[in-house]
Amino acid sequence: MTSRTVTLLDVARAAGVSKSTVSDALQGSGRVADATRDRVRAVAEELGYRPNSAARRLRRASTGAVGLHLPTTATRLDYYMNLAFGAVERAQEDGLDVVLLAPSGAAGGRIASRVDGLLVIDPEAGDSAVPGLLDAGVPVVTGERYLGPSAGPSAAVVCDNAASLTALLDHVTERGARRPAVLAPSGSSAWATALRATARSWGPAHGVEVALRTVPFAATPAEAEETTRALLTADPAVDAVICAPDGSAPGVLRAAAALGRDVGTTGGGGAAAAGPPENARPAAPGLLVAACVDGPATRGAVPPVTAVDLRPAAYGRACAELLCDILADRAAPDTVRRHAWSLETRASTGSPG
Repeated sequence: MTSRTVTLLDVARAAGVSKSTVSDALQGSGRVADATRDRVRAVAEELGYRPNSAARRLRRASTGAVGLHLPTTATRLDYYMNLAFGAVERAQEDGLDVVLLAPSGAAGGRIASRVDGLLVIDPEAGDSAVPGLLDAGVPVVTGERYLGPSAGPSAAVVCDNAASLTALLDHVTERGARRPAVLAPSGSSAWATALRATARSWGPAHGVEVALRTVPFAATPAEAEETTRALLTADPAVDAVICAPDGSAPGVLRAAAALGRDVGTTGGGGAAAAGPPENARPAAPGLLVAACVDGPATRGAVPPVTAVDLRPAAYGRACAELLCDILADRAAPDTVRRHAWSLETRASTGSPG
């Protein structure tokens, strides 16, 4: 039998498995045991099977679309909207449409019949839709790693989230903070998990006590305000608050204003309590404020808030580009690429804009 005549069916018969199992084994997708995958590949090599690259690309491009799965809270967060626009723009450059999947997801088989690949952004280990998406039988790229169990290989674009929070904590202490606090996100995404772990480990490593409070993954400004007021009331020594959830930093600023804490300094701020000099209370200390996600809420705040720019549109482009590369055989299905962030220092930490 020559390589010109060997087909998937020939390999399947020789290996004693189904044609679909051969396809999954050779493409590195689906639920195929390691021993079966190795046997299929050995048989294919022995028979001289050579995949038809043109036909494979045609099969993969048959729907002309890729699916995009975002967290359930994404619709009201500026970060995910910018990420989605970036993904759509990059996918269209390869002639692919982007289909936004329902938050609840769908059965992997039905999804696989409608798209050529999947983008799964900030997958939560507790999201019941994610395992089916990762095992749908099409190439998958996750935006941040999935921390739950997964049968099939998936590629990923990741940020160093531990480093970004470390940079914020280093920055506020360099600006004079001695008792920083972190409003870290709840949930089981890689981003949330990394921020909570970093908040716990940074303090002991630097001899500084960090006050850690957990807030919802997509905390509103009102929720951030309530948590910050309770924190500063119970622990007035806190002189810096780093707020993680996208768009919630204005709530921290409102809490600071209500408690007479001047933002942008760790020194005395606010007006002393009225009354005779002997009864006057000292002015409240200042407060530094920073955020883990930059956006309109931080840039447009008064004062503007120091924040980590995760470059969401570029991140969406990077995720879509990796998926396009996998579909076009320019990258392996388990490729991991890194995405860069930057620290934007502003007046909320006493820094020039």
